[in-house]
Amino acid sequence: MTICSRLIKYFGLLGSVFLILLMSYGWHMSQEKEGKILFTFLTVPAEQFFSIRTVCNEMQKTESHPHQSKLKNFIVDDKHGIIYCYIPKVACTNWKRVLYALNQGEPYPDLVSIKSSTVHKQFKFTLLNDYSRTEIKAKLRHYTKFLFVRDPFVRLVSAYRDKFLRNDPYFYENYGRNMLRLYNNQPDPPKTEKAFRLGIRPSFYNFIQYLLDPQTERSAPFEPHWRQMHRLCHPCLIEYDFIGHQETLQDDAQELLKMLKLEDSITFPSAYENVTSHDSLLNWFRAVPLEDRRKLYEVYEEDFRLFGYRRPSELLDD
Repeated sequence: MTICSRLIKYFGLLGSVFLILLMSYGWHMSQEKEGKILFTFLTVPAEQFFSIRTVCNEMQKTESHPHQSKLKNFIVDDKHGIIYCYIPKVACTNWKRVLYALNQGEPYPDLVSIKSSTVHKQFKFTLLNDYSRTEIKAKLRHYTKFLFVRDPFVRLVSAYRDKFLRNDPYFYENYGRNMLRLYNNQPDPPKTEKAFRLGIRPSFYNFIQYLLDPQTERSAPFEPHWRQMHRLCHPCLIEYDFIGHQETLQDDAQELLKMLKLEDSITFPSAYENVTSHDSLLNWFRAVPLEDRRKLYEVYEEDFRLFGYRRPSELLDD
């Protein structure tokens, strides 16, 4: 149990008030190996911390520790005491490059020179669920834990663009053909090569229909590129030391590298060109009926609320 949790549990309101005051000055307590108490900068603001706790309580999350099966997206760097929960379509390629570089030792390689295929397919990261239950609890207690999040609807558009507009064979064969069959009146969609040659692909609305279809979730959990962020990183079960945002990626990345004492060793890459923006949402959702937009918000509402994103009224209200 963390110091924050102990304060609230054992001192009730008094402990909570003390914690708020403590956080408002940007500090929290952590332990050195020798057992001494020192103060370090706390990067999860008090307002965000308590917002997450409030939403978690409303969601009635009762587990005290995440099961190992829920820790597939947690990369561990034992040398630097880091745990990173990666979320596809939220700068995860570049953060995997950071963790890969740290595995290579100093001087760290230039992150831009590291191919995406290296960090996604070739290199085997150490994951949190590789450890025993006892080791997992110890690492979650003492390591610096971070994740990056993104506006849930923008993330969905980015996933669609990346996996269905870029002619990805795996995603077309395993998901796209089924979307065409179920929602685009194509009982026998063409195979991958012919479809790509003819420019045949599911529309963005077909993708939304797939997400809203009750049979989708009954068949298998959402694919990680569109699975809800809280279902990948479990903020109700894990108290993160840093939660960054795609919308302020460069500033947040620099702040995190400074927190990890790596700001002089590693330069985080600049944002990709043609990145999906919030301003383009109206155009993407124009073909999606209002009722379906509202249903989609319900599917991702917990992500909106947990990570401080406003309800997109311009998409959901008449």
